[in-house]
Amino acid sequence: MGFGDLNATSGLKVLNDFLSDRSYIEGYVPSQADVAVFEAVTSSPPAELCHALRWFNHIKSYQSQKNSLPGVKKPLGQYGPAGVADTTASSAAPATTKDDDEDDDIDLFGSDEEDAETARLKEERVAAYAAKKAKKPALIAKSSILLDVKPWDDETDMAKLEECVRSIQMDGLVWGQSKLLPVGYGIKKLQINCVVEDDKVGTDILEEQITAFEDFVQSMDVAAFNKI
Repeated sequence: MGFGDLNATSGLKVLNDFLSDRSYIEGYVPSQADVAVFEAVTSSPPAELCHALRWFNHIKSYQSQKNSLPGVKKPLGQYGPAGVADTTASSAAPATTKDDDEDDDIDLFGSDEEDAETARLKEERVAAYAAKKAKKPALIAKSSILLDVKPWDDETDMAKLEECVRSIQMDGLVWGQSKLLPVGYGIKKLQINCVVEDDKVGTDILEEQITAFEDFVQSMDVAAFNKI
């Protein structure tokens, strides 16, 4: 494991690729792992290494409280992707033969398997997000409308008038409570509430259909109109 030389472009590129689908070196919150790697990067990564630069600036904001971040700081070589040589190993480490070094550096399958697994996990997360977004119901704009329906005179059958009004059925229209209110000279008007879907039902079409019962209805007015 490791990132290689984090003071060289090659090491920063390994770090950038490692952070392409991660927010932090380990886990989902800033930790001592981020502190250990940050301290090995002596200067801000170049702009083209956008993932490394985003991470660097984010961890830099925690420097005043880095000692309080969770976790235990491990040697730098214990962080990063598999298959990358650890250039931070102590020079006092036991010498190895050329053949041993070559064997250690060869990773026939590790990197490819990790890249394939990372791509698969990313595709699964994207698919899951798309499915969740598709299932989310679209917001339907609705309004609550209070209507005043006036009869011709005091001899109009108000029960029949209300029956006619409620007989109007259409997609996006739900009738609510109603009551009779005095207008004067013994005449009462029907005040009735309804909830409509704005894209399907408007006050114009309601007026047109209600006043079509011309034997009972003299006129219709909108007493109140409120968005829900």
